[in-house]
This record gives sequence, C-alpha cells and structure tokens, in this order.
Amino acid sequence: MARRTRPRLRLCLCVVATCAVVALPDQPCEDLLSGLLPDSAFSASSILSPGHAPQFAQLNQRDGAGGWSPSDGDSAPWLQLDLGERVRITAVSTQGRYGSPEWMQRYQLLCSDSGTNWRRYQRDDNLWEFIGNANSDGVVRHDLAQPLVTRFLRLAPSAAPHDRRIGLRIALHGCTYGSSQFLVGDGHTEVTVGNLLDDLHWHAISLHRHGRSLNLSLDRHAHHLRTNGDFEHLDLDYQLMFGGILSPGKTGSSKKSFHGCLESVHYNGINVLDLVQRGKPSIHVIGNMTFGCTEPRLSPVTFPASGAWLGLPASPGNDWFWVELQFRAWDSNGLLLLAPGHNFGTGMELRLVDGTVWANVTQHHKDGLLLNTGSGLGNGQWHTVEVLLRRNFASLMVDGDEPSSVHSMSSLEITTGDVVYLGGCPPAVGSCWALGPTFLGCLRSVQLNHQLAGLGLLGNGSGVQRDMCSIVDRCFPNYCEHGGQCSQTWNSFSCHCQGTGYSGQTCHDPVYERSCEAYKHAGRTSRPYLIDVDGSGPLAPVPVYCNMTEDGVWTELAHNGSHRDIEVHGSSREQPFTAYFSYGASAAQLAALLTAAQSCQQILIYRCRHSRLLNTPGGLPFAWWVGRGGERQLYWGGSPPGVQRCACGLRRNCTSPYHQCNCDSDSEDWQQDDGLLSYKEHLPVMQLVAMDTNRPSSMARISLGPLRCHGDRVFWNAALFTSRSAYLLYPSLRGETSFDVAFYFKTSAPGGIFLESLGLHSFLRLQLTSPWEVTFSFDLGNGPVEVRVRCPHPLTDNHWHSVRAERNLREAWLRVDTLPHRVVPAPPHGHTRLLLSSQLFVGASASGQDGFLGCLRSLTLNGAALDLEGRAKVTAGVHPGCTGHCSSYGSLCRNGGLCMERYDGYACDCKHTPYDGPFCTREVGAFFEAGTWVRFSLPALHSTTSPPQPRVLLEGQEELPAQPGQMAGLGDESWGLPDEDGSNIKVWRTGGSLEESISFSFSTKRAPSVLIYVTTRVGSNIAIVLQTNGSLQVRYQLGGPDEGLVVGSGGRSLADGQPHAVNITRSYSQLFLQLDHYPTTRHHFPAGSSLTLPPPTAIYLGQVEDSLAVDTAVRDLGRAGFSGCLSRVQFGHAAPLKAALRTPHAPGVTVHGRLLLSSCGAFPMTVPPLSTTRSPWTANPGADGSVGMPAGQPASSGGSADSAFVGAKEAT
Repeated sequence: MARRTRPRLRLCLCVVATCAVVALPDQPCEDLLSGLLPDSAFSASSILSPGHAPQFAQLNQRDGAGGWSPSDGDSAPWLQLDLGERVRITAVSTQGRYGSPEWMQRYQLLCSDSGTNWRRYQRDDNLWEFIGNANSDGVVRHDLAQPLVTRFLRLAPSAAPHDRRIGLRIALHGCTYGSSQFLVGDGHTEVTVGNLLDDLHWHAISLHRHGRSLNLSLDRHAHHLRTNGDFEHLDLDYQLMFGGILSPGKTGSSKKSFHGCLESVHYNGINVLDLVQRGKPSIHVIGNMTFGCTEPRLSPVTFPASGAWLGLPASPGNDWFWVELQFRAWDSNGLLLLAPGHNFGTGMELRLVDGTVWANVTQHHKDGLLLNTGSGLGNGQWHTVEVLLRRNFASLMVDGDEPSSVHSMSSLEITTGDVVYLGGCPPAVGSCWALGPTFLGCLRSVQLNHQLAGLGLLGNGSGVQRDMCSIVDRCFPNYCEHGGQCSQTWNSFSCHCQGTGYSGQTCHDPVYERSCEAYKHAGRTSRPYLIDVDGSGPLAPVPVYCNMTEDGVWTELAHNGSHRDIEVHGSSREQPFTAYFSYGASAAQLAALLTAAQSCQQILIYRCRHSRLLNTPGGLPFAWWVGRGGERQLYWGGSPPGVQRCACGLRRNCTSPYHQCNCDSDSEDWQQDDGLLSYKEHLPVMQLVAMDTNRPSSMARISLGPLRCHGDRVFWNAALFTSRSAYLLYPSLRGETSFDVAFYFKTSAPGGIFLESLGLHSFLRLQLTSPWEVTFSFDLGNGPVEVRVRCPHPLTDNHWHSVRAERNLREAWLRVDTLPHRVVPAPPHGHTRLLLSSQLFVGASASGQDGFLGCLRSLTLNGAALDLEGRAKVTAGVHPGCTGHCSSYGSLCRNGGLCMERYDGYACDCKHTPYDGPFCTREVGAFFEAGTWVRFSLPALHSTTSPPQPRVLLEGQEELPAQPGQMAGLGDESWGLPDEDGSNIKVWRTGGSLEESISFSFSTKRAPSVLIYVTTRVGSNIAIVLQTNGSLQVRYQLGGPDEGLVVGSGGRSLADGQPHAVNITRSYSQLFLQLDHYPTTRHHFPAGSSLTLPPPTAIYLGQVEDSLAVDTAVRDLGRAGFSGCLSRVQFGHAAPLKAALRTPHAPGVTVHGRLLLSSCGAFPMTVPPLSTTRSPWTANPGADGSVGMPAGQPASSGGSADSAFVGAKEAT
C-alpha cells in the first residue's frame, strides 16, 4: 500500500495570490454534434456484418441493419466517434438497433484528443457506468454532470440483454469549444494545484479571490480557504507572467518550468492568449512558444486486476537483452516484466518489491543475479526502469539516476527467448505466479532491444486495457478527515488515524467523549480528560479537568497563569501592564465549550496597595479585562456586565463609601476586589490590563482562576413525542460524502420513524421497525441500501437505548447499545454522494406517518447537536424534556444510594449511606486520636417508616452544585439524621427490633479499644471491640445479663495498621459475621434468650463517655480510647460518622476531641459503565479519554471537592 508523500505536479503562475485561470461563463450548449459527421468519423472494434457497420449508428437512423452491432467474438466492444475538433459534450443519447431485440443495458465513456491514450469518464471520483436501454426504440439521455471536452469519444458497452447481441444508435449533444492554445517552454514553478496531472489530458483550473476568501477549483474539485495575513487588498507588480519567471531580480523557484499546453487563459475577464495571438504591444513572449498543441502518440496499457498480462514478441537467440519501460502504480508489489530464456536458459524477472525495483536473473545450472534499486516507487507517479544484460555484465537503473544505478560483473551467459510478458504471465508459464503478485497499474513506452513496442496493437494477453491508463487517485481529494493520512492501492484507499483523536474508515469517529458529563455518565472519576466538544465535527479534542461532584460536574480549563499570582509593578497609563492568557484551545473550541455548557464562571481577584482599579465613581478606569469577543470590559468579578463597579459596590460594603471598589480607595493597606465572572458571552478572560502601580509603594497582585463550566445542554436535551403525526423540522442534512447520526431513545411503542430526509433521487431514514429491530436505510441513486440490527431483547422496555449510524465512502454501519456493528461495504462503482434537499424530519416521516412515540435525547448530526427541547416548545404533539432516567441508570448509584430524577438527568442520593461521591462509591472516614469519640443520638419514634423513595426535581428546583472549596457531600445536608417527618432513617417500633445490620471498616496499630458501642433505652447494648491481643469481638446483650452472645474472630490480631472490613447481620436468633474476604460465620443465641433489641438511643464511635453505665469488661477495653481510622460506618439506615463530619454539627451529634477527615487508605470504587450509558461509538480499546496520569492512579487538583486524602486531614 502506497502512502502519498510525493509533491503534486506544479503549474507556474508568477503571482500566486492573484493570477486566475478561469473558464468563461457557460453559454447554452445543446447542439447535435453527431448529426453531420461523415461516415469516416465512425469506427468500431468489430462489426457483425457490413449492414451493422458503425456509420449506421446515428440516433433514429434506419439505414443498413438499423444500427451498429459488434461481432459475436468481440469480448471488449466499442464504438468510436471522431468529432473533427475538440468540442464540449454535455449529453449522450442512446437507442438499440432498429427493429431488433438488441440493445445495451450499461456502458462507459472514454475520451481522447489524439485517438490514443484514452481516459475513462469519472463521476463522484469513480469510473462511471451509465444506464443504457431497456428496448430497441426508446431513447435514453444522460446529461453529464461535468461537460466533457474532447475530440474522440469512445462508447464501450458493458452489458447486453441476456443471450442477445448488442445493438446501438447514438447521438451527442453539446457545442463547439473555442480556445486559444500555446505551447510553453521554460520557467519557474510556484503553486501546487493538483496530482497525477501528467496524464496528457486537459485539466481545468479556476482561481477566484475576494478579499481574503479564495476559491480554487481543479477539474471538478473545489477548495475554499482564507488567506493568511491581515490585508484584503493586493499590491501587484505591473507584470503578469505565465509559464515562468524570467525577469532579473525576481525571486523564483529552482524547479523546472512548466512544459506543456495552456488554453483558454482568462484574467479578470481578459482573454490573455487572444492578446498574444494578435501581437499586442503589452504582451512579451520570452523563450520557445508555438500556437497549437501537438498530441504525443503514446499507447499505455492498464493492468486493472490480478492475473492480467500482455505477451510481446521478442527476437530469439540474442546474447544480450536491453529493456526500458515506464510504469505507474499505487501498489508497492507486482511483476513488471518476465523474459524467459531460450530453451529454459537464462531468464529475467523484473519486479516491484516494497516500492523497490528488483531484477532477478536466473541461469541454468549456475548461480543467479539479484539487482535492486529505487525506493517509494509505488506512489502513482511515472517511473522509468532500464535493464541491460550481456555476457558477464548486468545493470539496473531507475528514473535515469546514474549514481543510484547498480551493476554486476558476475558470470552471465544469456540467450533470449521469443516472448516477453508484461504485468503477469499465462497460467501455463506459472513461474511468475509462484514468486509474488502480478502487476496492478499502467505501463507505457516499452522498448525491447531499442525497438519501441506497439502496446496498442502488438501481442496477445488477458484482462488488459489498451490505449489508456485507468489509474485513479483515490486520495485526491483526501476524504480522510481530521488530518488522517490517506494511502491507497489500485482498488481502494485507507485512512491512518493514529494520533488524530479519531477512528473509523475515514477518521470520522471521535475517540473521546464530548463532555465531562458523558465521562461521569460512563462511571469515570475526577481527573484530566480530553473532550471533543463537537463530536465528529472539525474541532480537535480539548484537554480539561473533569471535577465530578455529588450534585454536578464541573469542566475546568486551566490557562498559562493558573495557580499563581501575577505581580504588577511600575505600570502607568503611558506604559500599561498587559497579561495574556492562553487556554490551550482555539477560539472556536472555546466557543463550542461555552455554548454547550449551562453556566460558566471564572474567579478574578485584584489585590492592591496604593493601586486603583476601576477609578470609581465615574473616572477613567486603571484596569480592565478583555474576553474572547475582543471587547474591553469595565466590570469586575461579582458584578454584572455594563456596570463599572466591583462586587462590594453592589453589596454596598466597600472600604470607602465613596467608591464602588475596595481598591479605588487608594489605601496604603492591602485591599482586595474579587468575585465570579459568569456572563458566558464574555468568558474566558483573554487579556488583563493594569496601569496604576508606578507610584512609591504601589503594587498589585492579580489572580485569575480556571474557566469552570457546569452542565451539558446537549447530553440531556430531550423531547417527548406523544402523537404519531408530530415531528420536529430542522435544516437539510449536509453530509454528501460522510455523515453520522447519534441519539438515545426510549419507548414502549412497537415501531416508528426516528428521522427522515429526502432528495430528488435519494433518501435517508432511521426507524424502529419492530420491538427488536432498528433499520438504517438510504439511497444515493444506486438503489436502496438497508442496514439492520436485531437485538436479543425488546427495545420497547422504556429504558434508554443508544443508536449510532454512519455512512462514508467506504461503508455504512449501524450500532444499537453495545451490540456489534452491522456493516455494509460501499459498492465499487456508482453514486457516492448523498444529495438531500428536503428538511430533516425528526419523529415521523416527511408525510407525517409512522411517527415515533416516546423520548429522544442527545440527537447529534455530524457532531452538531440539535435542540430538541427548543423545537418541542413550539410544536404540537411534542413536549420538551423526558423523565424516567433512573429506570435505565439507577444501577449506577451504588452502596444503597438512591437514584433521584432530575429534569435534565439524574443524581445519586447518598444521604443514607456511609459513602459520598457522584455514584456513592467514595468511603467517608475519619482519623481518631486517642481520646476522640463520637456520639450519635437516635430519636425515639413510634412508627416504622420506609427508606425515602426517589424524588423528581422539576425544572427550576435543581440543587445547586458545590461551590469551589466546599467539601462535596459534607455540606449542609442532614446525613443520617431524621427529617421533620422522620423519613431519613429507619426507626424502631416501641417494642424494639428483631433484625439489625452493622458494617464498617477500620485500621489501627493499638489494642485494646472500643470501635462501636450501641445503647438502648432499657439497658441492652451492642459492643464491637478489639481485645488486648488485637482480635475482634462482638458482644450482643439482649434482655438480662445471661441473654447475650459473645463472638470472636479468632486469635489473629487486626491491630496491624491494615484496613479491615466488618459486616454484622442479626436475624432473630442467628448472627452472621464476615471479616475481610474470609467466609461468613454463623452463630446462634442461647435458647430462651430474648431476641428483641430495644429501641437504640445512641451510637458511640471510638470510646464510651465516662458518665455512661457500661459493662466493666467493655469499660476496661476502651479506657485508652481508639487511635486509628474508621470509615463507612453504617447502623441500619444511619451513617453516624458521616453525620459527625458534617459542618456545623447537627443536633444529636457530639464530637469529643479532634476528628480528622481521612480516606483511611481506600481509593474510590470505579463504576463500570452500563450497556446503554456510555456512547459505544466513542469507545477506544485501551483508552478512557483521560490524559496526563498513568492509568489506574488517582488524580487530584488542588482543593478539588473530589480529592481523596491518604492519612488525616483536619475537618474545617
């Protein structure tokens, strides 16, 4: 496979930005070109009889046998018309042979200006095949999408009716092609405009410039770009040159000048060649130039498929052999030439091996010779190979490069045979098949022993195409997106996407999620990630820090001045200080990130001493900042736009009542103005200017925080369809060569159309065709294509399901949830562009039928998000938003956390668990110093309540995310404490309980100690202690002193500094104990014991207070207090340690001594993604989108609310 690295052919235009080679506007071009042609203008590959001669092939003619028909043995028939001069052909009409059952069903067109070196007509970058006739009399006309300028036209039938002959009548429509031509000699090359243009065919170039906008077209390919620089006008020299730069003193290129023909050269509407022909004095001709273009008589041969070969006669019995040939190919391996020796004597095989030419000479009963030279020759360019063999001498040279040629003086005897094979060999020869692949490409200018071989006429072969080179550059234009590298073979192209951040056949599919919300949805934790804010759109991924909190996700984008103060000295109005901030993202990336977020903010702090800020009230400000829009902003953090004041000015608590900013008081003491900038259209801060630090003792320190954005307007953007005739309308889909569509849906209806768009001969549709099947169908004009995915389970279960479909030039595929892709390869020929003209209908067909009932969410087309909610607000039968997310994603809430419905998603409620974090997976723990203890009082209630049920937070009732610096999950919630209605924790009936559960984790190096102690109203208690030897003991006291149970863990010491997990469950007379990973042990209370635990009154952690009446054994064990770490403590539905860490302490919680927040050495548990949560098309094996950290290591960012601390950190 050949990687395209060679520069393209260059065309010389001396003034790169202004010289235009354009065609005049098209005039009506509908003349009948073939009607007045003489009989001699028609020729054919063969005829069936004189009555079937080609001159009888005029449209509607009945002379002769009523049309042309080839002979029965003609395997590659063609009909050729010589139009006498170059003309512009705009349409072709065909008929079958009059009064017969003979016609052709399909055909191809070939063109040439010389009658040799034919070129196949292409459309949509494919060798195009036209649909022919269905009977003998009907006329089928094809208007050419791109007019064909040629003198010779050849029509090659490719299919006839079954068991019938080909019959043909033809007409060509168009007009004359007036042009001026001249043949150019030497000059300099300046502008790259194409590839593989050295094919001796005409190519059209047009260049249009307006200001900095530039449109460059080569043949049928258009490129639109903007020039670099800041100016829109050009200061041109008085000279305009074509063909080269020969003026003294001009800077030119060292490469060869253009050598070839130019015609129809127009500059700003002026026919330049007409001025040359009329000898205008303003035109100067330098060098060798002639009017008219001579056509070289070259006859290339194409080897289009494996096994094609051509045999040429050779002079046998010679004792020397010389061959020179030219080839071009994309494949780096293939047989160029095989020259068998006389009577199995010395022979030679010339082969392309990994882009290098190898000449392998074999001798009968002697050692052979192997010569090789060249590199990278499978690049599609023409290369010349020369080989000479004679007695005791061999040489090999490529592209006339003498220094790299190779020679051998080894023993060599040669006697030539009578045939030479090109490209391959007949199966009977066989030797060329055994040593490697045959040749795929073009050969020309083959000379054997200094005699030019007539490839168009001589020899016999199989599968070759004579008089043409059918090579196609499948990498121009480059359909590999996002900077993917294109490489190609004869039959196809492929894209290399390494390092682009994209994957797929054309590097179209984003590897990374489009937001931090999506990473959270996939169960990721806080750390740096790459996000692709526009999915498969043109913007590259952006590095951010995703801060996952219990109530939301913050996307943080740092800049080059983050985490440090900028000190300002010596600035004044005459010499202002300017700080520039870079965020590692382009302006378009910043705009996309801010647009997709619900809200954004950036903290801005100005610390000052004798340095004024905004110079309020009413003065000319001494400082300002500039946002991404480039406009100067005169408001400060904490103030709204358009108001020249600081936050204290709004609160009316500035240091001086006469100013609107603290720093404007010009105090000698240090002052500060700070606050959040939150107007998204102005963010982020790109520049900051300060101008009042040039006085004695004046100084300023500026601090700018990272850009922080919250919420995702795309991920949860949803609409509910309640009518089968309702749909949402959007602009037509633009995705001619590639497009993708992605969304989530949930429904209980058995079927419906998700989206549809129509064109003149094409359509696109995505549909739920049955409860188990999703269908992606489209038509490019070649006939309908369907891609179906059938699921093993119903999709109508009212759970969210993901759908992703893509179509590109290589394939079309569909994926549902995490099921395997269903792929349909693209056909090798035919239409490749999807041309849609109607609007995009979402939720039903274009006729308003087969509507979808249910919810659609996060709909994107080519990476662009469609606002479902916005359109739903103004559309009957469609409602904005969807609920019921917990039915699909509730299992992401772990360890007893409850899933709460939100208007725009869901959240995990960890209040009743000893965990926090976005998925209730982070253990809450604390370090106890000796003497520290916690008392958690339980209220006496007289009813049994159930755990709280999931709540729906309606629009406008969302809980706000944690602010910077606040400990997420330990703020002002009543963790483990009862609400006023007693619904927060499980409480006991007046008579007590028959079942309890206790779980916790601890680590310590000291024993003995009390870990947990539970008191009740009537003297019963539960004690979990470490004995003197470090072993664990559980003491259950129910009823009287003899009605208890003491369970030990054995003699193994647990006071080893390692974390240990304990789970205790009692059910009536049975007690289950599990320690760490060891098997659960079961124990029984003595017969006759009371099995009722009276209502608990308090839970003690770490030690029991002295005033409490406690069993002597327990008192002795806990006298020294617990020193170590306790975490995830849970008693029933109460989380006492979590409540104790809340600030401020709620009533009923007492903390004695210092209690230090700690993770106790436990890392947050990672939640695996559900099958329907993580977008399956962004999966990248071996990568999770995170950056900057080795996989598996935790990450922290300063005072992040999601940071994990190993050891102790004092709670504040």
